[in-house]
Amino acid sequence: MKKRMCLALVLLCATAVAQQAKSNSAGSANPVSDTVRSMLGGRAKNLVAAAEAMPADKYSYKPTEQQMTFGTLVEHIANTNNFLCAKLANQAAPSDKISDKDPKDKLVAAVKSSFAFCETALKSVQDSQLGEQVVLFGGHPAPKAAALFALAGGWADHYGAAAIYLRLNGILPPTAQHAPAPSAKKD
Repeated sequence: MKKRMCLALVLLCATAVAQQAKSNSAGSANPVSDTVRSMLGGRAKNLVAAAEAMPADKYSYKPTEQQMTFGTLVEHIANTNNFLCAKLANQAAPSDKISDKDPKDKLVAAVKSSFAFCETALKSVQDSQLGEQVVLFGGHPAPKAAALFALAGGWADHYGAAAIYLRLNGILPPTAQHAPAPSAKKD
């Protein structure tokens, strides 16, 4: 009985997700770039919230000697956003220079700025351009589609890493926090 109930629930959820995806891209000439644009707001919210949640004195924290510090992760998020979104929009990346040693407020501002840059840059991206070649990391040529997928995949990867760093420091990641209960109205 439990197996059937779980299977029914999974099928119901899968159907709902498929319907939502179908309605979001129905009639769109740019279903791929539209999907990434629609992801941007939520990913920006989560990554900025994670950067803000880590105390300033923990920006030098790294779980093991081989891993990057939290500050380096935040710097990497900002620089990667700027680099990939510039490639996708055929424009220069913002010239703001940041370092993983910069104070928390400067690194958080850089992440916010990088997402604002991506929001503007991605407005002009069309699926018909995704085959155009750009030079990506290490000087390797690749289609713009690779940059778009690296961008979206990076948001998930970077948030996963930030969430682990937060948890290792006793901080609940933004997506694990419960929304506050609605307050009761007093008459």
